Amino acid sequence: MKYDKFIQISCDGGAATGKSTGAKMISKKYKLRFLSSGLLYRYAGYLILKFKPKNKIGFLRKKFKKLNYNKLSKINLHTQEISNYSAVIAKENKIRKILKIFQINFSKKNKNCCIEGRDISTKILPNSDLKFFFKCNLNAAAKRRYKELKKSNAKIKLKDVKKSLKIRNILDTKRKNSPLLKHRDSVEIDTGKLSKRAMLAKMSKYVEKILNIKYGIWTRA
Repeated sequence: MKYDKFIQISCDGGAATGKSTGAKMISKKYKLRFLSSGLLYRYAGYLILKFKPKNKIGFLRKKFKKLNYNKLSKINLHTQEISNYSAVIAKENKIRKILKIFQINFSKKNKNCCIEGRDISTKILPNSDLKFFFKCNLNAAAKRRYKELKKSNAKIKLKDVKKSLKIRNILDTKRKNSPLLKHRDSVEIDTGKLSKRAMLAKMSKYVEKILNIKYGIWTRA
């Protein structure tokens, strides 16, 4: 399936709400370049934990200036340590600025794109064609994240994952700089009881509605 028109989609939501899964599926279906803001913060945390730079701002600025986003998939960034630390550095204005510049440049280079994170609709792509906001109850989110983390840490406990997610969501919604907020134009996607197929179908209805509003009849090939 290929489209000859441009569309930019922003996806926001708390930890383990399914926003990455939804954004990846919709990107694949509509041939959009995908970017995960959360993965960038995880990578920043990974770099600081690994190299322990004296000047972390200067260090990160150099790393992100030459970053090839596609290579991040080769690094295991989904550990509990990195998850916890990425939430801490996400509160730092100077680090957020570095990553914001990277994301905005990405959107300028890729007119057909889907970016997911926590402040995409409000700060990174406020003029995106379509905005999604993902939500999920804490128990379902914890089970989802636990299953993911269990692959690399057999000793991890569900109760610890649940506690970590609860703390992360509090940090994200209460921080002064770019808190997690639902944009007034966002379409809400509650993933608690949705299968992946149902999630994709629901999102697709809105995507195709926007494409028809913007361009009328759009091209499939």
